[in-house]
Amino acid sequence: MTEAKLISTLNEENLSHFSKTYVPSRLLLGPGPSNAHPEVLSALSLNPIGHLDEAYISLMSDVQQLLRYTWQCNNRLTLPMSGTGSAAMEASIANFIEEGEKILIAKKGYFGDRLVDMATRYKADVSVIQKPWGESFSYEEIKYEIETKKPAIFAIVHAETSSGVLQPLEGIGDVCRKNNCLFLVDAVTSLGALELLIDEWKIDLAYSCSQKGLSCPPGLSPFTMNKRAEEKLCSRKTKVPNWYLDLSLLNKYWGSDRVYHHTAPVNMNFAIREGLRLIANEGLENVWKRHNTNAKKLWNGLESLGMELHVSEDYRLPTLTTVKIPPAVDGDGFRNHLLRNFGIEIGNGLGELSGKVWRIGLMGFNSCEDNVDRLLNLFDSELKKFSIFESSTF
Repeated sequence: MTEAKLISTLNEENLSHFSKTYVPSRLLLGPGPSNAHPEVLSALSLNPIGHLDEAYISLMSDVQQLLRYTWQCNNRLTLPMSGTGSAAMEASIANFIEEGEKILIAKKGYFGDRLVDMATRYKADVSVIQKPWGESFSYEEIKYEIETKKPAIFAIVHAETSSGVLQPLEGIGDVCRKNNCLFLVDAVTSLGALELLIDEWKIDLAYSCSQKGLSCPPGLSPFTMNKRAEEKLCSRKTKVPNWYLDLSLLNKYWGSDRVYHHTAPVNMNFAIREGLRLIANEGLENVWKRHNTNAKKLWNGLESLGMELHVSEDYRLPTLTTVKIPPAVDGDGFRNHLLRNFGIEIGNGLGELSGKVWRIGLMGFNSCEDNVDRLLNLFDSELKKFSIFESSTF
């Protein structure tokens, strides 16, 4: 037997130079992820068990029950999909649109663009209505477009992370039902942080993520669908074109049968159960109040420092604030300074707002008064150092 020859791009003697994994301490006040709650991290670090173990199957039921509370719904098919929020976004398109079916997408930011891209890839007949990044749609505008275009699905982002807009949703569900279309909502930056009433607002399909309002690491995407959506799924003429995200298959695992579909990320489900438990212990209304109170404190503090906010207060998103970068300030320089010298992350603008705004997130565990005070103090003491013109004021 010949001796095997190991192939490496590194010299063997250099491999010992790799130390244990190290991650610097960061306060994540950007668009996400946010910091995970310490108790969530403790749950995440528990020893894995099998994804068909009796104890794990019991935990799955806990997660579904807690998700129904957080979504404020009684939907049978409510589950955390394996993958980040974009996985559940794609599942919402892949399962409920067949080639040539009409979907109407209300676009007012980057994630509306992503919905359009996904729907196009699944060969939907895509219609788009749009607003400038920083504005919301009125009920009347949406009602007119649904009644005129008669789509099979109407999709809209509740909390647009790219622009900082919170879209009112009340009444849209009634319009969708009168026009025989499903109401699809992106709740990635609102679930577990802001008022969201799936049953009361007659939302048929909704998805979110684990790393924002739920105070977990990224890796799962909560999803819920009601009976109207189930009926549409069951009446498909063609097979769902995405095997991994096929809800008719996932239903067999997350439904009563618990039939194996894929190897579940068990530790992430330990984590999300703990994040959801913490929300339930605090109480949803208290969670919503905390996020709104801390956001208003941030808004008032920034304006008192002479900063201008991008979105009107009527539609401003409490979990993600867009702040206009003053013309005389090196925006990237200040953002990098906060990260390198104070361990605080805030986000750059996305898409057409890149270089024009900073995005400040107060989500889940990170939405607290101490974090607001710390950030405002740094804006007060450090921002002046990044004026392009020494005499400039902002």
